[in-house]
Amino acid sequence: MSVEGYYSLALYFIVMLAIGLFAYRRSTSDISGYILGGRQVSPQVTALSAGASDMSGWMLMGLPGAMFAAGFDAVYIGIGLTLGALANYLYVAPKLRLYTEKADDALTLPAFFANRFGHNALSIRIVSAAIIVLFFTLYTSSGLVAGGKLFESAFAIEYKLGIAITLGVVVAYTMLGGFLAVSLTDFVQGCIMFVALVLVPVVAFLEFDSFAQMNSAAFASIPDVNTSLQNLTVLGLISTLAWGLGYFGQPHIIVRFMAIRSVKDVSTARNIGISWMLVTLVGALATGFVGVAYANEFGLTVSDPETIFIVLSQLLFHPLIAGFLMAAILAAIMSTISSQLLVSASSLTEDVYQVVAKKSLSPERTVMIGRLGVFGVAVVAMLLALDQTSTVLSLVSNAWAGFGAAFGPLVLFCLYSKSLTHKAALTGMLSAVGTVLFWIYVPVLDNGQALSSVMYEIVPGFMVNTAVLWLMSKADKQTDESVLATFDDVHADTTQS
Repeated sequence: MSVEGYYSLALYFIVMLAIGLFAYRRSTSDISGYILGGRQVSPQVTALSAGASDMSGWMLMGLPGAMFAAGFDAVYIGIGLTLGALANYLYVAPKLRLYTEKADDALTLPAFFANRFGHNALSIRIVSAAIIVLFFTLYTSSGLVAGGKLFESAFAIEYKLGIAITLGVVVAYTMLGGFLAVSLTDFVQGCIMFVALVLVPVVAFLEFDSFAQMNSAAFASIPDVNTSLQNLTVLGLISTLAWGLGYFGQPHIIVRFMAIRSVKDVSTARNIGISWMLVTLVGALATGFVGVAYANEFGLTVSDPETIFIVLSQLLFHPLIAGFLMAAILAAIMSTISSQLLVSASSLTEDVYQVVAKKSLSPERTVMIGRLGVFGVAVVAMLLALDQTSTVLSLVSNAWAGFGAAFGPLVLFCLYSKSLTHKAALTGMLSAVGTVLFWIYVPVLDNGQALSSVMYEIVPGFMVNTAVLWLMSKADKQTDESVLATFDDVHADTTQS
């Protein structure tokens, strides 16, 4: 890439660090400000922050790559995600915003689970925090893999150095500014992603004389819509649409609902967020489709399908614009990594360290421990990302399934089932994690493959958790009157609002 492209990237890095410094001065004096921005985040920032932290590098690399390699099967992932995100805004966001505040002002998802069942439910707090750190370390590594691939493909920078650059900038502004820095940078990054995913497929399409020419070139190597539908199996459709189930249990997304300014702002955030999501998903899929058409029509060799966005950006745009588009990929990557690092560090600080230590800490010391947690999780994720053979989409899918299966049914039952008990919640969560790990890693099929090759692991994990929660709650009724009273208050308040 030319000097102009590097200037664009340098400017992007400067803006991210400046936001970190701004947030450092505004909202890091206590742990509530560092973790949730004082619950004063606007609906606009909430919407784009949730979207940007959700989509990550797979939006500009994994999803276009899936369309480039496999065709229209990737569309069903987009449909499932859109439906899941909409349901999350409708059924989780309002109640969770109120409930986390009423449940002794819970600042993290594990704290909410514990407070939901009373102060003595510490086991579920520790276990859920451990699950967050485990899967977020894996999830964060997927973003670093995307960052390494970006620097290697676009800038001819060695893969490991690319990982280090990506991680260095993210860790700097996350450690400095906490949740406010993460949310504001996510807002800017969401805007950049939106522009990039409109610009690249449109400009690439203009290289063709007509839709017919583009379609003919694309379908030379990927199946058309009719063929894709004919080859689609019931299990395949369930697996792809089931990505939407994951939304109910993604801590880095639903923490945005906990931080939004008020319940009344949720509808505004929903309208902005879903509109942003529809445009960017269509843009990502279109990038993969136009990319495979361009490669076939003009003899372009693409060694890694997940780099098609990068390849088109470098071929079709002035170096200054290409640098901006590379910044869009970094924006997608960094927005998710920063959110995951902060949630992991929050759980380590609030749900593990303080619970195990059994002593209150000064606000300054608590924030310092949170910053150390960010750094620790980042280092472990970097070590995992050194395996260059890992694909972005596969790493994301495993972590997404783990969270969706472990926390998704539990969040819904916590918000809607008055009879849910602590024992049921803990057993269901552990059962889901065990099911997901078994589904991914145990080679039980005749060909030596795991069951995840037949059905996406979030489906059995979600079903097992739901069944355990329902059956055990029937056998073990909730009796804590204060817990029942808080549940009734939340439902009365959300009904009125």
